[in-house]
Amino acid sequence: MAMFNKDGAGKENRPATEGSLSIIAAGVRIAGDIESQGTLKIDGQIDGSVLNARQVMLGRDGAINGNVSADEVVVGGTIEGSVHARTRLELQSSAAVHGDIETKSIVVLEGAKINGVVRMTETRAALGVVEGGARAAK
Repeated sequence: MAMFNKDGAGKENRPATEGSLSIIAAGVRIAGDIESQGTLKIDGQIDGSVLNARQVMLGRDGAINGNVSADEVVVGGTIEGSVHARTRLELQSSAAVHGDIETKSIVVLEGAKINGVVRMTETRAALGVVEGGARAAK
């Protein structure tokens, strides 16, 4: 098959797309930060931060010991660090977050645990904020 040629023929160098999915399976432990523009499904353990993802789905037995920054975050496991979900955060009944949360929209199912401050934010444009921090006239 061409993708295994030693000279690299047939190899495409395409950037990761928003539709890409990466899975960290149960029993896998990663030490270090992860940066992704796609979706991450985590059933293992990450000792580091997860940055710039479109979506992070943390399974019931998954754990992140670091900060999480993504457009959408769904938590079933444990996060030891802050969570910045730009559009939506869902905490399932088995979830535990030990750190501050910043999000635009949040769903918390009965049984979920939060040990930290929750800040509900709007986008700067929706608030009428322009560069320099001043409010735009309406």
